[in-house]
Amino acid sequence: MSSLTGDLRSHGQFTRRAATASLSVAFTLLLLKAVAEWRTGSVAMLGSLADSTLDLVASLVTLLGVRWAAMPADHEHRFGHGKAEALAALFQVTLITMAAVAIAWESIRRFGAGQATEAPATGIGVSVIAIVLSLALVSYQKRIIARTGSLAISTDHLHYQSDLFLNLSVITALILDHYFAIRGADQLFGLGIALWLARGAWASAMDAVDHLMDKEWPLADRQHFLEVAMRNPQLHGIHDMRTRMSGASRFVQFHASVDPEMTVRQAHEVMDEVEEALGKDFPGVDILIHPDPHGYEAFREQENPLRGAEAQEILQQEMDGRAGD
Repeated sequence: MSSLTGDLRSHGQFTRRAATASLSVAFTLLLLKAVAEWRTGSVAMLGSLADSTLDLVASLVTLLGVRWAAMPADHEHRFGHGKAEALAALFQVTLITMAAVAIAWESIRRFGAGQATEAPATGIGVSVIAIVLSLALVSYQKRIIARTGSLAISTDHLHYQSDLFLNLSVITALILDHYFAIRGADQLFGLGIALWLARGAWASAMDAVDHLMDKEWPLADRQHFLEVAMRNPQLHGIHDMRTRMSGASRFVQFHASVDPEMTVRQAHEVMDEVEEALGKDFPGVDILIHPDPHGYEAFREQENPLRGAEAQEILQQEMDGRAGD
């Protein structure tokens, strides 16, 4: 079994466990909040119930997404199925956005009604249980994300982080509305929950789009990759480096300048040495290297200066630009 296949299988096992845990928590909270909303009539609790309903659907989609993403590459998908995680994340974003709009509309509609909440103890009790379960799940998801970097689990993690604030908001709204008779507090907190959900949806959407659009690796990772590769004394330079991610799988390709007097076999042996060195710092990364005779990139630079420039110089310019900002 190759390193990439092994990493993919391990990634799939961890993400499936996290998705299953999320699904279980969402189902439990859905039942509890349905009872609490029925008894309290709180719009804030309604928002929390809607969020848990979408969490259940989103967690189910996440589970399917990570199972699909963990499938190895086949003849029709030579780069694997990793982008299924980004698709699952975008589906979650759509659901969250719909919930935010619905909750905001209901909050605005009830502002003038002056309807008071009832049975606050039930709503507060359910919200406390939800906080405890969400804390446990968020802690578990954080460990899984640290090991896998899963985009789908990261989006799910964002949901349950927001749930902590959401449930605290429900408790506050119920106390202010019922015990202090501050009318409109429940609706105001409901509107705040909707805005919070919308904000989280936007952030998750940007991450998913970056993933689907093959955004380059973070600058620090690319710089480190080049530093490791250039430790080989046989390399005279690296150019045309491109990186991308697909779920748990990472891909990189670049041109490496070598002595033009090398035979094909000798150049191939150097490429193997470079790949072996890179594999220690970047395990499981799919690497494609194209050897070029040293000096060849100068001719290419005449046609396209950006392609002919060495990757180190490009990255250094990016770093200098960030420092200037």
